[in-house]
Amino acid sequence: MPTDVVSSQATLLDSKQLYRICELDQLSTDCQSTAELTPLNDIVGQERAQQAVEFAMGIKEKGYNIYAIGQNGLGKRTMMLRYLSRHKPSDHTLYDWCYVVNFDDTRCPKVLKLAAGTGLEFKKAVEKLMLKLVKAMPLAFDNEMYYARTEKLKSQLAQKQEVALTELTEEAKQKGISLSLTMQGDYQMVALNGEEPHDEASFDALTDTERSQFESNINGLEVKLRGIIRQITEWEEEFSDKQQEHDEQVAKEVLIHFIKPLKDKFKHQPEARTFLTGMQADILDNLDIFLEESEEQLGLAYASLEKKMPRRYQVNVLVAQGTQKFPIVVEESPSYHSLFGYVENATFRGTVFTDFSLIRSGSLHKANGGVLLMDAVKVLERPYVWDGLKRALRSRKLDLSSLEREVSLSGTISLAPEPIPLDVKIILFGDHETYQLLQHYDPDFSELFRVTADFEDVMDRTSTSEAHYARFISSIVHDNNMLHCDRAAIARIIEYSSREAEDQQKLSLHSANIANLLRESNYCAKSSGSQQILVPHVEQALRNQEQRVSRLHDNIMQSFTNGTTLISTQGKVVGQINALSVISTSDHQFGMPNRITATTAFGKGEVMDIEHRVKLGGRIHSKGVLILTAYLASVLGKTAQIPLTTYLTFEQSYSGVDGDSASMAECCAIISAISEQAIRQDIAITGSMNQFGEAQPIGGVNEKIEGFFDVCKIKGRTPEQGVIIPASNMANLMLRKDIVDAVAQGEFHIWAITHVTQAMELLLGKTAGSLPQTATPSQGQYSPESIFGIAQQKLTALRSLVKTD
Repeated sequence: MPTDVVSSQATLLDSKQLYRICELDQLSTDCQSTAELTPLNDIVGQERAQQAVEFAMGIKEKGYNIYAIGQNGLGKRTMMLRYLSRHKPSDHTLYDWCYVVNFDDTRCPKVLKLAAGTGLEFKKAVEKLMLKLVKAMPLAFDNEMYYARTEKLKSQLAQKQEVALTELTEEAKQKGISLSLTMQGDYQMVALNGEEPHDEASFDALTDTERSQFESNINGLEVKLRGIIRQITEWEEEFSDKQQEHDEQVAKEVLIHFIKPLKDKFKHQPEARTFLTGMQADILDNLDIFLEESEEQLGLAYASLEKKMPRRYQVNVLVAQGTQKFPIVVEESPSYHSLFGYVENATFRGTVFTDFSLIRSGSLHKANGGVLLMDAVKVLERPYVWDGLKRALRSRKLDLSSLEREVSLSGTISLAPEPIPLDVKIILFGDHETYQLLQHYDPDFSELFRVTADFEDVMDRTSTSEAHYARFISSIVHDNNMLHCDRAAIARIIEYSSREAEDQQKLSLHSANIANLLRESNYCAKSSGSQQILVPHVEQALRNQEQRVSRLHDNIMQSFTNGTTLISTQGKVVGQINALSVISTSDHQFGMPNRITATTAFGKGEVMDIEHRVKLGGRIHSKGVLILTAYLASVLGKTAQIPLTTYLTFEQSYSGVDGDSASMAECCAIISAISEQAIRQDIAITGSMNQFGEAQPIGGVNEKIEGFFDVCKIKGRTPEQGVIIPASNMANLMLRKDIVDAVAQGEFHIWAITHVTQAMELLLGKTAGSLPQTATPSQGQYSPESIFGIAQQKLTALRSLVKTD
């Protein structure tokens, strides 16, 4: 708006414009409570986010994971879980995942992929098989047939040994030599003198030829004896092989008897049959596990917290699919181990050991084939989790590697399990700031999380949406087994939602706030013995909420009561105006008036912002002051510099001031100081302005009006009191009932303006003034009775005085 155009008058609002009542037009007149309303399965007003989720769940390619953006309390998780519970994926197969021993390398356990729901069945079947073998195998080697066969082999060996040694003994005897063998395998050869061994004298009496003959015979017999001993060793090895073959044949007969039904049962699962075949061969190679009687030697092999069976042949079921067709896992605390699983250590008689049976699953294992939901900030807070998650999503494999091995410099021996194929959708919940940080600093994020589900804060308020919202309220009531709300209580809660959205045309989608209000209203209703939640119960719950968080508000209001904070709500003062501000705590915000004062002194047309000079003013506040300075220069300084410096401050403000919602109030205070026209103290004003003086919307308009109204009650009410707001804030009005009633009775007023001059006219009681349309800047004169005219005259007189001096 050009500065030389006369502004229209401010609009005085009536009570109907201050609060939009919920009529529930779309509900049947027969519907008198939430008991007659069908609960809403979806979260109301989040169609955009739901479409994004549907798209991501329908596409199978890598990288189409979801980042759900929105503040806490919007029902992101609830909407996701409700949608996913109804989601029926097409062409989707789930599996049970197990780890079993790798018979070739026990350090690298193998993955067993079984049909969904058969993992535990297979585990129990193998356990039964092992328990049977632990009993049956020793029995197969403890019977007369086995002993008879073993004795036969032993007798055959002994017979061969005896024949060979007997023949050598006879040959030695014929040569006059006695051959004797001990049980320890030692031998002795002695020359005979007839039937008796030669003594030293008789042997010396022999001729040299006879003695040489004895020595030659003995040497020859020793050579033959060594050959027989080698032959005996070969016979013993042959016996051992035959015994081993016999044992394996006995064990094989037992194994085939027990394992064949198991193979037949799982014949349609090739991985299970392959494992059973490998297990059968391994048992034959390790029969001592079943036959060894020494408990000390077998303690570690059987060490188990569960059953008395060899650990080597257990089946570790990592994931067993239940009745659900689609795994949905919510991970509340996403640490590295809780996500990716881990390998436990066990202790047996002071020995620490680990094996495949001690591998434990993580959330990614449980969600494999489905969806895993997590909070983004929690994922980023825990060390190594984000990198591990990206690595798993890129490779589409779940590699259960030891975190200790990843971060340690030592080469500690650990397991290296075979990776499990990963097919999972990740849904991260987070706010906009976290999303922007990931987009900016992590190039992998955009590749792996290609779908953004952006949750709305508000939705349009129409008769149809109010009906949907009523069903949403009904769903909360039904889900939590609360007392039902009557029709008026439903309407009051919808009005509260509109107040939360700070817009008559919108409804808040912060479902957590609505759910909390319903819980507290339900408590109030039950406490009063009511059978339904009524409007008084909702009002009581709202009062209770405010009471719990309003300590700071009460303290500030007390300062107005006892006069500690100076404020005037009656009379007129030059250069002093009541502006409105909002104070926010973590869970509450409220409005209060602030006194702004402006004084002038000879200068160069500057506006000295004291808040900025003492570093209590924020950048936005400083911008607002500069904008109003530009406006004042365009109105009063077109032909010559304004020969005044204006000093502007928030009185009794000892903390930071930011925002530009006081710029119109500051402009009016400066005009009052320049023109020396008094400002009404019974009117407060809020609103920012641009360089053309146009009023711009601000936030917290309801709280600001209510804050001034409360101070007026403290200082004394008069029928002329009121608040000036920007016309663009009219749609944001959802005021308290006592203020609406006061306006209806003419005891309080709210004006809506489009230009700062309309506020000046209300506050100063004179027209703002305008320049003739045909006047040039050098000829422009405001009407002498107008506000700008009076200011112009004072400035002209001051300029003349300066020239005279």
